[in-house]
Amino acid sequence: MIKPFASLALLALTSLSTAALAGTPGNAAAGKALAQPCQACHGADGNSTAPIYPRLAGQYADYLARALHEYRDGGRVNPIMAVYVEKLSDQDILDLAAYFSAMPGKLDDLHGHMEPK
Repeated sequence: MIKPFASLALLALTSLSTAALAGTPGNAAAGKALAQPCQACHGADGNSTAPIYPRLAGQYADYLARALHEYRDGGRVNPIMAVYVEKLSDQDILDLAAYFSAMPGKLDDLHGHMEPK
């Protein structure tokens, strides 16, 4: 009976910490300084040209922060991302999210990578 309660408590604490961070603004300039490794897959301007890599530019900061937290904490599994995010602090994640969300984006639709009309 304790295990289900412990799992529920852990889930609640994780949700609370993510919610608390969502209200904390990141620093886009600090994020730019951290973003160099991201360029190899996601493009120099955050607009990947390869369909297998998502575009980050113009994406919602909260979404990016949550995704990075999930990669770092094991909620999303991707061996490539795991290497890059394992040592990011919560503030680093917020800074990267602020940086990419402030960039002009070419977000995809259901047909994949497409230029804006």
